[in-house]
Amino acid sequence: MSYNIQVQKVSKSKVDSLDFNNIPLGTTFTDHMFICDYANGKWGTPRIEPLELIPTHPAAMALHYGQAIFEGMKATVDTNGVPMLFRADKNAARMNFSADRMGMPNFPEDLFVEGLKQLVALEKSWIPPQEGSALYLRPFMYADEPFIGMRAANNYKFIIMASPAGPFFTKRIKLYAETKFIRAMIGGTGEAKAAGNYAAAIRPTEIAKSKGYDQVLWLDAVEHKYIQEVGTMNIFFKIDGKFITPKRDGAILDGITRMSVIDLLRHKGFEVTERPITIDEIEEASNNGTLEEAFGTGTAVGIAYIQEIGMNNKTIHVSNESPVGLDVNNTLNAIKTGKIEDPFNWMIKVEKALA
Repeated sequence: MSYNIQVQKVSKSKVDSLDFNNIPLGTTFTDHMFICDYANGKWGTPRIEPLELIPTHPAAMALHYGQAIFEGMKATVDTNGVPMLFRADKNAARMNFSADRMGMPNFPEDLFVEGLKQLVALEKSWIPPQEGSALYLRPFMYADEPFIGMRAANNYKFIIMASPAGPFFTKRIKLYAETKFIRAMIGGTGEAKAAGNYAAAIRPTEIAKSKGYDQVLWLDAVEHKYIQEVGTMNIFFKIDGKFITPKRDGAILDGITRMSVIDLLRHKGFEVTERPITIDEIEEASNNGTLEEAFGTGTAVGIAYIQEIGMNNKTIHVSNESPVGLDVNNTLNAIKTGKIEDPFNWMIKVEKALA
């Protein structure tokens, strides 16, 4: 389907004021945003306009009942300077999965991708050229109907904004296995990228950081025994030459990077098994020397190499090196920047800039 996206450009870009070698995390935004409103049972005219504050009624339902979801993805440039999107169709599908779970309307997936392409084309000069850096893209949807009452909203806003970003983690990370707080449970919203999931994780994460750790290792809600995720990432372990990652069970996010790493590891000849994993199993593998490496995967971080896990006043040593994780990260970055062939057809080129 063809969409007529209305475009209103800024008179002068702010990009010249950005130091690409020192990008503040999450506080710098590009000149424009994509926006589309939902009312009367349908999506209105999509548009790209200057990034600005959005008038919000105090009774907007997202503020009271939490109907808010988002996606995260990145744009890079290839060796010819052409902007590239990584598996944007998967983000579009996951956005609608989240919308279904949260009682929100689906957004047309082809318009999702087209909106991203046109916004990235317009903001091409904001894409950092440095290795490991990218233009972070944040599509999100929230209920903006002014109503105090427990039901699905009738009005929503869908917005895409963009923020240049440098590498997320520059060192190996330490995890704290949380046995009091939980991230998600089967039947909840753990599979959805719902804003409330992340709000619930803030306090436990701050506690973990106060103990000297970088992120929380989330365990299951019932026994605090089975590993789910790490921070905002999925997790992989290499034990005795083989990789394992927690099986999606309704409480674990279907990570785009996760599914890509599984495909890439298998492409490189590794056996990858998706199954329940206990923290005791990881401790035993560490003690007997078969735990070779572990890493988290996610859009923001790419690959985050794990050094150790703390739990109940003891430390589980993982590894001081992550050769396969490093190789996977380098391969992903090379595919995203067009330095090597993309055997999976993951990349979407933004061929033409807007006039």
